[in-house]
Amino acid sequence: MSEEKKDTITIKKDDLWKVGFFVLAIALVVVLVAGGGNKVVQAPSGNHVAEAPSPSNVRVSITDDDPILGDRDAEISIVEFSDFECPFCARAHTGAITDFKNSDYFKNGEVNLVYKHLPLNSIHPRAQDAAEASECAHRQGKFWEYHDLLFENQGALDDASLKSYAQTLGLDTAEFNSCLDNNEAKSKVDKDLSESTAAGARGTPYFVVINNNDETTQVVSGAVPFANFEAAISAVR
Repeated sequence: MSEEKKDTITIKKDDLWKVGFFVLAIALVVVLVAGGGNKVVQAPSGNHVAEAPSPSNVRVSITDDDPILGDRDAEISIVEFSDFECPFCARAHTGAITDFKNSDYFKNGEVNLVYKHLPLNSIHPRAQDAAEASECAHRQGKFWEYHDLLFENQGALDDASLKSYAQTLGLDTAEFNSCLDNNEAKSKVDKDLSESTAAGARGTPYFVVINNNDETTQVVSGAVPFANFEAAISAVR
């Protein structure tokens, strides 16, 4: 075979490799978008991200420090790991979570909602401060009202806006501002972030549905319809 022909074949192989790489990249983007959530692995600095637990062996602790919406003694909890700057989390807030709050599960005290923080700081620069601000509001008994304002004003999470929401809710602004400025709630947010990794979270929003009596669990990931939560609730009963 002539040198000229060899060169021609080499060029064709290179072109095929480039085409294959391009197709693979496009396929990866499609998979990520279809997932309905931010597919970003977020772990505390220096920690190895372990393999995700199976849906039935996820372990999540619910403590008195966690914001709980609904009957604290409910048989089942939906534990939400979320990020106030995440658009998929906002979609879950206005979609499945709103449907949950309108459901008999919630109204009858059978299922409650527990909020935990998973700020994806590598892509959401205001998520950490927003999370800490919500915990500062939680100290004054206004977590859920503040939580709603953050999702309703997701484009305005700067410090001035975070402080203005506290004023809107009638909080003690001096106490709130001191809490926020001095990062007094950072340890709680960091604790939730660490727990999210152990629970297998690989993006936001991420939910663990848990039977509080026998600790049976099911995982729901992404901004999915409320029907997915109903299936998970039935599975842990």
